[in-house]
Amino acid sequence: MDFRIFTEPQQGATYDDLLRVARAAEDAGYDAFFRSDHYLKMGSSDGLPGSTDAWITLAGLARETSRLRLGTLVSPITFRHPGPLAISVAQVDQMSGGRVELGIGSGWYEAEHTAYGIPFPALGERFDQYEEQVEIIAGLWGTPVGQTYSFAGKHYQLTDSPALPKPAQSPRPPILIGGGGAKRTPRLAARFADEFNIGFTSIENAAAQFARVKAACEAIGREPSSIILSVAHPVVVGRDDAEVARRAAAIGRDLDELKQHSFAGTAAEVLDRIGAWHEGTGANRIYLQLLDLTDLDHVDFFAAEVAAKWAK
Repeated sequence: MDFRIFTEPQQGATYDDLLRVARAAEDAGYDAFFRSDHYLKMGSSDGLPGSTDAWITLAGLARETSRLRLGTLVSPITFRHPGPLAISVAQVDQMSGGRVELGIGSGWYEAEHTAYGIPFPALGERFDQYEEQVEIIAGLWGTPVGQTYSFAGKHYQLTDSPALPKPAQSPRPPILIGGGGAKRTPRLAARFADEFNIGFTSIENAAAQFARVKAACEAIGREPSSIILSVAHPVVVGRDDAEVARRAAAIGRDLDELKQHSFAGTAAEVLDRIGAWHEGTGANRIYLQLLDLTDLDHVDFFAAEVAAKWAK
């Protein structure tokens, strides 16, 4: 089981805040540090000092960490054109020595688009764009040096692109696709994804979606086990019930709800919960949504008392 830290900086975090958490995660032995890609806060948070750009953040972290995998969960296709995004991710991959992963999705948060003047088409059109973007990015990275890449789609057209720069990883950085769509999402994942993620849902819903992804792989002759299956949930863990309750209160969440739907409780309780997810879904990677970025002891405690004990 891989354990990855997943942050939501749009709720209020500077680059330095994220750097402290990333370094703590690296020192504690986590597999990766991921961040959301949003330009507007959600809920009652004031969001101060304001959102940071995901790929600028990861470029900085690429130079200030040495081992952690780095990526987005997930980058909306509405924010960037596929050609420039492929260039940005390839460059950050080079800057990190080949540690970058691209989580990419169709986008869903209309308010952030309205707030910053970003077009937000209807879902069907966004998914059409999503399919084209993923194909283009994979195509650009997969084009041999010295050859060119062209694409003629409904939304994007590329003509004789040199398809440069190349990422450090070969054949390309891993692509993560996720979500709960029952038809088009599994088919897209089967074609292009190295990892499929679903978050903030039940074991039963996740298992059903993973089954759809596996069926979509089989339909095109792909080995289903070649896709990593992952889940994302908030994490609130402590030495005792009082510490768990304090950490839940610090992020403004109801503890009973967290225990029912997330990775929350004492170390023993969270280990049991992770076991249930692993048995019920086959997931072998967990993104731990860390919402209090000031509590670095939380990062260390989970690593020592949950991740390390799971490994044994």
